[in-house]
Amino acid sequence: MTPKETAGGLDTEQFAELMELVQGSKSVELKLTIPQESTRAAIEALDLDPLDGEIRLVTFFDTPDLALNKAGVVARCRRIQGKGADSVVKLRPVVPNDLSAELRRLDAFGIEVDAMPGGFVCSASFKGVADAAKTKLVSFGHAPVRKVFNKDQRAFYKAHAPGGLELDDLSVLGPIFVVKVRFVPLQLAHKMVAELWLYPDGGRIFELSTKCAPADLMDVYTNVRHYLIERDIDRHGEQQTKTKKALEFFVMGLEATKPA
Repeated sequence: MTPKETAGGLDTEQFAELMELVQGSKSVELKLTIPQESTRAAIEALDLDPLDGEIRLVTFFDTPDLALNKAGVVARCRRIQGKGADSVVKLRPVVPNDLSAELRRLDAFGIEVDAMPGGFVCSASFKGVADAAKTKLVSFGHAPVRKVFNKDQRAFYKAHAPGGLELDDLSVLGPIFVVKVRFVPLQLAHKMVAELWLYPDGGRIFELSTKCAPADLMDVYTNVRHYLIERDIDRHGEQQTKTKKALEFFVMGLEATKPA
C-alpha cells in the first residue's frame, strides 16, 4: 500500500509530516464525518442503538470574533449524564517536541493527532475535572467562565491566549446537545465511538472515531477502513470539525441578539 492510499489521500510529504507528529504524540484519533443525508443509513448499517447513548451538553467559550480560535486556543466544558463534568483548554496545531518535558509528563496533559480523510492536526489538551453545579451555571452564563477551569488550566490558557484576553472576557457559546455511543464491532474487536451533535436549528454532525496508540496507527486504520467499506458507509463527504462548526453556529446567534 502506498503512503497516499494508507493515509486517506495524503501525498508523500503530508504523510511524512503525519508520521513525525504521531511519533511524538501520546495517542491518535481517527475521525470521519458522515454527510447529514447519510446519517440514518450509517446508524442502521452500524446497528447503533440511540438508547445506548450517553447524553452530554458541551459549551465553548470565545469572543464574538473568535479571537481565541484564531490564536489556536480552544476552551470548553461539558456536563455528562450521570458522570459529572469536565473542562479542557486545547492548543492546536502543536509540534510535540516543542512542548516542555514538564508538561508532557503530566497525566492531565494530552498530545494527540486527529486524522481525517485528507487532513490531520496535532493538539495539546490540558484536561480537568469540573464541579457539575458550577459547570451548569457557567454554561448558561450565570457564573464566571474561570470557575470551570483549575489553576493549571488557567495558567496554560494565559500562556497561549491573546494578550489581555481573560477567561471571564469570553462569551458563552452553547451548550450543544450531544449523544455519544461507544461500541465494539465483533469484526474489529476495537472500540469505536459515534457522536451525534444536534444543533438548535435542526442541523447535526454525525462523527465516527476511534483512538489508538501511535504504534498501532496503520493496523487500526486499515482494519477500520475495511470495516466501513464493507458496510457501505459514506466516507467521501465534506469533513467538518465539531469545534469549528459549533463556534461558528453560536457566534451567529450572538450576532442575531445584538441590539439594532
